[in-house]
Amino acid sequence: MQRRQGRVNAGLLLLLYQISQVGLQNIPSVTLGVLALNIFLFLNPVRPLTEVCISVHEVFYKKDWQRLLLSPVHHADDWHLYYNMISMLWKGIMLEKKLKSTWFAYVIAVFSVLIGVVYMVLEFMLVKILDDPSYEMTCAVGFSGVLFALKVLNNQYNPGRVSSVLGLQISSKYACWVELVAIHLISPGTSFAGHLAGILVGLMYTMGPLKKIMKACAGGISSFTDPARPRGYYSEYYGYPDYQYRTSRSYYDYTGGLTEEEQLERAVLNSLNERDFGGATYNNERRQYGFWFPPEQHSEEEIRRQRLRRFERR
Repeated sequence: MQRRQGRVNAGLLLLLYQISQVGLQNIPSVTLGVLALNIFLFLNPVRPLTEVCISVHEVFYKKDWQRLLLSPVHHADDWHLYYNMISMLWKGIMLEKKLKSTWFAYVIAVFSVLIGVVYMVLEFMLVKILDDPSYEMTCAVGFSGVLFALKVLNNQYNPGRVSSVLGLQISSKYACWVELVAIHLISPGTSFAGHLAGILVGLMYTMGPLKKIMKACAGGISSFTDPARPRGYYSEYYGYPDYQYRTSRSYYDYTGGLTEEEQLERAVLNSLNERDFGGATYNNERRQYGFWFPPEQHSEEEIRRQRLRRFERR
């Protein structure tokens, strides 16, 4: 598990190049901070890898709880760092803008520790089921468990996408499971239990009680809100000079259940259709989701009457 010395860290150089291509100004603050922390600790590790990796024997039996914090941010070599941080770069850009920086940082901190705990539980279960004490000694290091958890969140907040896994087009809903098996088959040295722990923690957040527990632990801190939470209804006040009234509207009346990306795509298509037809309508049906309503057709006589009535009101 010791790093190979005396060679150029090509993976690190490639990672820095990729970050420069994206541009520091285009990377959200927490994502950039996670990248910087992992790169810094790769170049200046707190301890040797054998003293930061996580296992049942070292953490649970020897009570070395610091490993829960140190193991996610240390990597075995530069290519391990490269693949994890490139994945973090993409997922961070996608999720931090949706969750907002404070909550995203909270999520990463909780996931980093909790995934280590779940990993040890899985390894302990293997010891009991297979009657093989060697699983207590299996030591894991790296950020990939957190990345698998973030992949589950990304699929939750951006449904309907398709991912390419080994050239196969897989629905994003199942992509993390396919990748879990594929990575283990291609690279048997990777931690299957560590990756599985990340998926389970991600599911605990999206489908289980973890999000509610995190919100409860955050207390009443206003900045610790989850802006990406689904909203069923919301209320608005509509003010006029002489009166004000309140109305409740269904969120899905406006979105039709579409994601932000799908809404944007629908709006662009409707805009193009309007441009193609010169603003006129050739279909009497109103399109869904409030993106475009064709103007009503009136005869010249009706238009003239409407104008006369408008002047009569004055």
